[in-house]
Amino acid sequence: MTDHQLSADWLSHPDLMLLRDIATAVLQLAAVDDLDSFTLPYPAAAQRALDALVLQCLRNGARPPAGVPEMVHWARLRPLGSWPLDQLPVGLFDGGDRLIDRDSCRPSQLCHELAVHGHGDSTGRQYDRLVIEEAFRACRDASSPESYTAFRRLLVERPVLTAWDWTDVSTDLFLDPVRHVIEEIYAPVPPHFRRGGTYLCCHRCLVLLHPVGSTAWWCERDQCRSQGGAPHGRDLDAVAVGDLRQLRAPLRQFVTGPGRAEVALEGELRALGLHVEMWPGFDAYDLRVTFPDGHVWAVDMKDWAQPAFLGRSAAPVPRRPPYDEACWVVPAFRVRARRDYLEVYARERAERAGGLRLLTDERLIRAARMRLAGERGPDASIAP
Repeated sequence: MTDHQLSADWLSHPDLMLLRDIATAVLQLAAVDDLDSFTLPYPAAAQRALDALVLQCLRNGARPPAGVPEMVHWARLRPLGSWPLDQLPVGLFDGGDRLIDRDSCRPSQLCHELAVHGHGDSTGRQYDRLVIEEAFRACRDASSPESYTAFRRLLVERPVLTAWDWTDVSTDLFLDPVRHVIEEIYAPVPPHFRRGGTYLCCHRCLVLLHPVGSTAWWCERDQCRSQGGAPHGRDLDAVAVGDLRQLRAPLRQFVTGPGRAEVALEGELRALGLHVEMWPGFDAYDLRVTFPDGHVWAVDMKDWAQPAFLGRSAAPVPRRPPYDEACWVVPAFRVRARRDYLEVYARERAERAGGLRLLTDERLIRAARMRLAGERGPDASIAP
């Protein structure tokens, strides 16, 4: 196995499964406390992950972490490729990949992806998927695709709700079929999001920022951080806003984050004069783009830190509503951050995907401009 080729069964590597268990433990620890401080007892999953890591280190002749705090210290400061794990697939992780962000002490997006997708079961039903499926079912039973679209936009455009926002959402008739879902997925905001008596939202992606140190703020979205410091958005006084709610973390990571990219892409395509339908056919795919000559593109936006996991999850875009060409799209910053991103995706792409192409959002916009200009070659196409 070389840096350029993962083995066919790399998802079942014991060391990758161990990292998945450590990522799961990190998320559990983060859910009950700040990751830079701990109180006993630790969650059982954290102790099990530590025991397995210690055993593997001893087998490899390496000094193991002395306890859960040191394991978390590793997750924050040691790139995954430097861990003493001899069966970790070569070339899977980039040089800077860590489970915990160094500055904020919060789980990285890769940590979330390992916990959700790193277990070899790409069809596993996870929380975010269950939520979307339940919303789909409720809106379908109500024969209301408009309600489903309103629900998806809510998750993308309003990840944080003040008491006043909650009243507004509660009286939106379009959201009636999914009222029970909304009440479950918006949770009270933990106090560690507050500095003094204030919460602060990110102006770019609308989620709550995490206070870091005495003055700084950190955005949990990789794409936002790639653009520099988090721009300050809504300043929320803890007393004035009443009961503050936010989407649960898996939905912020896997629905709100990609959804922000979807809405941005929608705006760029509409600015070119194209007709764009969002989440058509009860979210069969993300964007249905119609050109003046009636030609239709189907686009699914993905925003994953790990391209190998994305490749293994690849599947054909559903054929309904009908389209002429289809592709998956990833934000361009992912490829700038990891130059082999598209190559790794293509190499690991599941056979069932039938050669499904992955483009950056910038490449998709260029292709749309070229097609509008009358070109019909491969550069004006999104399908293989």
